[in-house]
Amino acid sequence: MVGRDDTGELEAQRHAWDIRLISADALIKLVQLKENSDSLDTGRKIRSLLSPMEYTRPDELIDVMFTTAVDIEGAIISHEDDDTEGKNVSTEAESGSKGVWEFTDSNLLQAKREKIIKAFGDSRNATLIKKSRALYWDAAHELRLACSISKRYLKRQAYPYWYAFHPQWLEFLREGREKFFVLGCMDRAGAFALPWDLISSILSSLNTTTTEKSTYWHMHLIEPKPNEFSMLLPKESSTLSLNEYEFTGRE
Repeated sequence: MVGRDDTGELEAQRHAWDIRLISADALIKLVQLKENSDSLDTGRKIRSLLSPMEYTRPDELIDVMFTTAVDIEGAIISHEDDDTEGKNVSTEAESGSKGVWEFTDSNLLQAKREKIIKAFGDSRNATLIKKSRALYWDAAHELRLACSISKRYLKRQAYPYWYAFHPQWLEFLREGREKFFVLGCMDRAGAFALPWDLISSILSSLNTTTTEKSTYWHMHLIEPKPNEFSMLLPKESSTLSLNEYEFTGRE
């Protein structure tokens, strides 16, 4: 890595198969691309750009560009949709006007997520590092979190909060020693940290959506009583109380 643009002398001394030069600015941009993606395959392909390689035939470079573009486009369309996978929500029900989508600002969603992650880390005396938009881990990669945020859907009283759980999150969590899926709510200080054993035991009880890229699970929260929350398990026609998994962070 170099911190300047005048690298002609260095480049003249190198061979494409031996070393790779990258400026600090370009490396930062690669990190930002990686953080906007939750796909493990995209991360691997981005890292491959740092390996010495001759681009007489640019097929592999084009493959990296295409994979990254498709992944980021998918993130923008669904934006997780921390609103969540809100593209399946009736526009009439949410906005009162047909054909108008309502999304929560992505910066507000991320700010809320980071507050929740910080609170969870503090509760365990751990510093959590952002791996991607929704995935975090500690320095040893032993404590791992996937975190999704939902606004409250005021006109969907049956289930005011709605999340999606993606297969790439499942794979990320699987490799940790301690692992949690954290559900945050835009209008509440409290969040729910669901441990791995619980997550893996309920997935077969949840509804799914299949797209061209993958199949993901839906998680709907209900509020049977004020400030008491449960998750719907539609394939079992039952619910799971979440009260014991709630923790509170500072607003």
